[in-house]
Amino acid sequence: MNIIKPKKISKGDTITIIAPSGNVKEENILNAKIYFENKGYRVKLGDSVFNKLRYMAGTDDERAKDLSDAFLDPETDAIICARGGYGAIRILDKIDYSAISNNPKIFCGYSDITALSAIIYKKTGLVTFSSPMPKGDFQIDSINSYTEEHFWNILNGQILQIVSDDLKSYREGHAQGILFGGNLSTMASLCGLDFIPDEPFIFFAEDLNEPVYKIDRSFSQLINIDKFKNNIKALVLGDFLDVENYAQLDELFYEISANLNIPCYSGYKISHSPVKCTIPFGVEAKLDEGVISFQNPLI
Repeated sequence: MNIIKPKKISKGDTITIIAPSGNVKEENILNAKIYFENKGYRVKLGDSVFNKLRYMAGTDDERAKDLSDAFLDPETDAIICARGGYGAIRILDKIDYSAISNNPKIFCGYSDITALSAIIYKKTGLVTFSSPMPKGDFQIDSINSYTEEHFWNILNGQILQIVSDDLKSYREGHAQGILFGGNLSTMASLCGLDFIPDEPFIFFAEDLNEPVYKIDRSFSQLINIDKFKNNIKALVLGDFLDVENYAQLDELFYEISANLNIPCYSGYKISHSPVKCTIPFGVEAKLDEGVISFQNPLI
C-alpha cells in the first residue's frame, strides 16, 4: 500500500464539518463551529449536516455526497465528522474514492466513523484520524483539556507517541505495523467486505455498552478471517465502558493474546468517554513496552 499523508493544518485554514452517520442537533454543531472559529479556523458545514432521516443525517446519497464534496472542495483543509451513531456502513459503496485519493485531507472521527476510516485506508491509502468529534467533544464550555490538547498536538505534528498512564500487560512484547482499528463492533460489522490491510498492523480497539460475550463475538469474527489473524502483530486496548463483568473481560483478553501469540496492553485513552486521545489510522508504528511510537502522519 502506498500510504498518503494529508497536510497539517494551521490557523486560518478551513475545517468542514459533515455528518455521514447519525443525525445531530443544530445547536451542537453551531456550538462546535464557534469553538473552531475561536481557535482561529474558518468553518464550513456540509449541505446535509442538519438533515434527518430516522436516526441518520439524511439519505445515504446526501451523506455520501457531503463526504465526497468535502474532499473535492478546494477551500477545505480538514474534514471532521459531527458524530458517530449509525449510518456510515450504508454509504461505503456510494463514496467517490478517487476524490479522496486525488485530494488528500485530514479526516477525523471515531465510533461509527471507524467504518469510513477502514475503507478509505483500504481503497486509497490515506492516513485518517480516530479523534474527538463536534457533538460530544468540541463544545465551547465542556471540552476536556487532555482531549483538546492531544487533538491539536497530533494534527499539528507535535506528538508522535501514545502512552498509557494506567498500563496493564496481558502479554508483553514488541511489535511493528500500521495502526489499524477503532470501535470494535463497527469494525466487526465490516466482515464480508475487503477492509483488512494487506500489511502487518497493530490493532487498537474500544467499545461501549457491549456485554463480554458480544465483545468476544466481535473479536472472533475478525480473528476468523485469515488475513486479520495473519497480519495482526499486537493488540492495544482502550476503554470498554459499561461492561458488567470486567473479570470475564480480562480473561478474554488474556485468552486472545495467548492464542494469537501477540503482545497485548490496555489502559490507553481510546474511548467513548470525554477523555480521549487522537490516533492516526494507517501510519507506521512501533509498540515497545506499551509505548506506541509512530511516524509523522502529516506532511
